[in-house]
Amino acid sequence: MMQIKGRITTVHGNAGCVASALAPDNLRSMTTTADSDHVITVIEGSQLRSVIASVDDYLMNLVIAEDACSSFSQISADLSGNNDRKTPCRSCGEKTVVKKIIRRKSSR
Repeated sequence: MMQIKGRITTVHGNAGCVASALAPDNLRSMTTTADSDHVITVIEGSQLRSVIASVDDYLMNLVIAEDACSSFSQISADLSGNNDRKTPCRSCGEKTVVKKIIRRKSSR
């Protein structure tokens, strides 16, 4: 039986956010980690079509995660100038903000 293994490495301004946003969608054959400004995903499989489909899904999720994390970083930076709420996202939860951004981006 053929064993296929590949690694996708991408560079991001907020790699931790992107990796965290991607990880819940990983299949059992995938692992995603952040290392400095890199997101590293390893995909394994025994059927080429399945691996190609997994890579295709991953790349679509990567675009959404990068967009959401970039938007989150911008919102966080915009709000940090407010003296009344120096850490606005800690009170509402970073995941909640990112989920709302992802929903907003997906509905367009």
